[in-house]
Amino acid sequence: MSSPRPPSRPSRPRPLLVGALAAVTTAAVCLTAAPAQASPAQAAPGHAGTVKAAPAKARQHGHSRPPAAVSDPAQYVNPFVGTLPGDTDWGNGGGAGNTFPGADAPFGMVQWSPDTVTYQHGGYYYNDNRIRGFSLTHLSGAGCGDFGNVPFMPVLGASPVSSYTFSHANEKAEPGSYAVTFDNGLKTELAATQRSGTARFTYPAGQKASLSVDAAKAFNGADGSVTVGTNTISGYTDSGGFCGAGNKYRIYFHASFDRNFTSTGVVAGKKVDTSRKKVSGSSPGIAPASPKTAKSQRPPGVQKAPKRRVQVTGKAAAAGAQAFVSFDTSANRSVVARVGVSFVSLANARANVSAEQGGKSFDQVRSGARDAWNGMLGRIGVGGGSDTDLRRFYTALYHSLLHPNVFSDSNGQYMGFDKQVHKAAAGHAQYANFSGWDVYRSQVQLVALIAPGEASDIAQSATDQSAQGGYFDRWTVANGGTGVMVGDPLPIIVSSVHAFGATDFNASDALSRMVDGASKSSERPAYNQYNSLGYLPSGQGGVWGSAATTLEYTSADFAVAQLAKRLGADDTYTTFLRRAQNWKNLFNTGNKYIQPRNSDRTWPSFTPTQQNEYVEGNGAQYTWMVPYNHRALFDLMGGNSAVTPRLDTFFSKLNGGPDAATAYLGNEPTLNTPWAYAYAGLPYKTQDVVRRALTTIFKPTPDGEVGNDDLGEMSSWAVWASIGMYPEAPGRSELVLASPIFSSVAIDRGNGVTITVNAPNASASAKYVQSLKVNGGTTTKPWLSEAFVKSGGTVDFALGTSANTSWGSAAGDAPPSFDAPAVSTPVGPITGLAGKCVDISNSDTNNGTAIQLWTCNGTGAQQWNAAGDGTLRALGSCMDVKSSGTANGTVVQLWTCNGTGAQVWQPQSNGTLKNPQSGRCLDVTGGNTADGTRLEIWDCSGASNQVWHLPT
Repeated sequence: MSSPRPPSRPSRPRPLLVGALAAVTTAAVCLTAAPAQASPAQAAPGHAGTVKAAPAKARQHGHSRPPAAVSDPAQYVNPFVGTLPGDTDWGNGGGAGNTFPGADAPFGMVQWSPDTVTYQHGGYYYNDNRIRGFSLTHLSGAGCGDFGNVPFMPVLGASPVSSYTFSHANEKAEPGSYAVTFDNGLKTELAATQRSGTARFTYPAGQKASLSVDAAKAFNGADGSVTVGTNTISGYTDSGGFCGAGNKYRIYFHASFDRNFTSTGVVAGKKVDTSRKKVSGSSPGIAPASPKTAKSQRPPGVQKAPKRRVQVTGKAAAAGAQAFVSFDTSANRSVVARVGVSFVSLANARANVSAEQGGKSFDQVRSGARDAWNGMLGRIGVGGGSDTDLRRFYTALYHSLLHPNVFSDSNGQYMGFDKQVHKAAAGHAQYANFSGWDVYRSQVQLVALIAPGEASDIAQSATDQSAQGGYFDRWTVANGGTGVMVGDPLPIIVSSVHAFGATDFNASDALSRMVDGASKSSERPAYNQYNSLGYLPSGQGGVWGSAATTLEYTSADFAVAQLAKRLGADDTYTTFLRRAQNWKNLFNTGNKYIQPRNSDRTWPSFTPTQQNEYVEGNGAQYTWMVPYNHRALFDLMGGNSAVTPRLDTFFSKLNGGPDAATAYLGNEPTLNTPWAYAYAGLPYKTQDVVRRALTTIFKPTPDGEVGNDDLGEMSSWAVWASIGMYPEAPGRSELVLASPIFSSVAIDRGNGVTITVNAPNASASAKYVQSLKVNGGTTTKPWLSEAFVKSGGTVDFALGTSANTSWGSAAGDAPPSFDAPAVSTPVGPITGLAGKCVDISNSDTNNGTAIQLWTCNGTGAQQWNAAGDGTLRALGSCMDVKSSGTANGTVVQLWTCNGTGAQVWQPQSNGTLKNPQSGRCLDVTGGNTADGTRLEIWDCSGASNQVWHLPT
């Protein structure tokens, strides 16, 4: 057994959230009004519970929490949100949240939830009234299928059934538990701890009480084996294949019952063979294998998920490795089962039940699960707001805290990416299931904000995955990578949680692996092309969406730079911050879009709505995805005056889908864009768009999400929007402000730090900031600093129903953007052919002024600075290739520095100056030495008319 945890990392005496260990603090103010009744199409009775006061309990986190207006936030959670499509299926995983309503603990390993006959990613489709089983594992909100392992199905009679019908009126879901009564009177109740679950099956009187358990059934193809004991059912299942990828995992399970079986057997064909106690088998998958990797894409580079629903019938519903048992319920009609799971061993599965449930009754486990959820949900206490606001908020917060999942067992053991057993450090847990491409944007930041201990373990877990697997994968399931989606998101996750103060992990090791992984094809496909060209060229093999992936790489570079800076690795910081500006190489100064580019630096044909060379979005949507350097992007677009109408048009639709040149807030690539107005001096427009998106896109009903929740990412956006702030830049913790929908927000950071937000006039219509105070001081800045997030404090909003267009409008008020660092370099003449100098004609500073050869005279027109960003600067502007041309003979001119490839000049060992955008060198036209001879670009030859001497 090996341990990847660094010896220097001390154990943390922090209890994991197990059962009732996470206690809930109640507040002085309790809501007493019952929630409004919803129609059956919106929410079935009992879905979100009723408003009630919880008994006072003491928190066990070593510090006090600020008072909040909601004492039992779990009452406002509707786990059914996202189980019904809320908008058009745009082909990127469906138009629903793809959530599940079953029993789960915060970040729990077990997600015991019902699966309907009609399959939807997540396992549950709200409009289907047939349940085919209650499986132990689920992913919340993914755009592909995986898990759904080991369904349990209570049965009336002596043979298995394919499904039973039910009514939503007889169904209830709340944080930590789920219950349903079938139309035949058979009731199932489920509750969960982190690594185990308990069920109570109540059978109608006078009916034969039975149960089936299938060890070889999952949402994807599965194999497995099951063994029946006197009052136990145990075994293992092998499955995987997320999004059609090759990931595999094994889950062990052990179930014990509160009474012995009266009969046992295994299912053979359609009959129960009572002579057998063990069976192995397999079953086909039912989840559509949505293509989400570069390998699976078809020309011209975009592949949409199939728009179809699967009915689990026929062979897909047949037995895989199914045990079938019966009970005597004449004296007690309720049968209680306790089930543990482990990715390591059957012994660990048994031990997880013992460690987390002990001798607790079903009701005690269920109560403990609710307490655990209230302990986490209560980290953000809100006051004011409507019933809808409260339900939307706490449901979104709940969905944000389902993943990643605790993966290590109660004894610390876990299965690593190297297929070896490892052990987490004492007081820590290993986590799994990283929806990297999605959650790096705001979900992990939310976890780090309110649960830095858990976030630190998540960062260490990602680092361990890299150590054991050899690289950071983009989307991991259990103990394997899938290669799903694009970019290099796990380094962003690690850097971001560190920025938010979740630093209890080996960050130095993480940084080293990030730097190493940036030059690995397993982590960054086509990294050589990215490093040499400064972008991924159109049509690049092994890459899905060259333009999108380039932007993802630049965000990863920026995040690596930020972690390096925090750790004092200044050279790494500088290198990666410069690389983070590679997005400029895809900015076409002609059409003002970030677009695909050919390997020869030319621009292919382009339309803003094209999806070719993008990923689940289009050119219009991805052009804004430079969340750490909006200032440079906006300057290239022509300044704030040019940006504003573009943003206004962009937000004329909030969820236009990937075919429209508007926002697509049902998917991740445009999530940062509503906050971009603040960088253009228009924070009141951010306040408007964020509030409109929050109140129209997110609803506390089954159809309350318009796209995949993606393991909590979309829900986390709703949480941030509700409290009026957002972590825009990856790897940093500044928070860009909109406005809170609640009159008060009390954030317990879980580490002794609190953030209090007061907005006494907040309402659905009062969304505009009139003035702001931070820690008592008046400010016009629409953002909070990293120092504030770290130390905490108070934010006071004065809100109104009319926009204050002047507040936050000054250039100095804008949130920070991060460009390449300035480098101090020598200033002097650039000499060339015949000893003459590179000169700006007539010392003219206008754009387009010719750059020529001239007798050296010491004027400012000949004083050049070879800047650290690769530009050559004089008279306040840059040497530029006219119109970003790439052809031989294209002339060179003076132009405002804009960071494009047309202004980059790379000194070569033979003395030439190469423009990488064109691949050609600075050249004296015709080798003419006469004063006034214009400079141009030409094929690099190393001839004397291309040799230059820079100032030293």
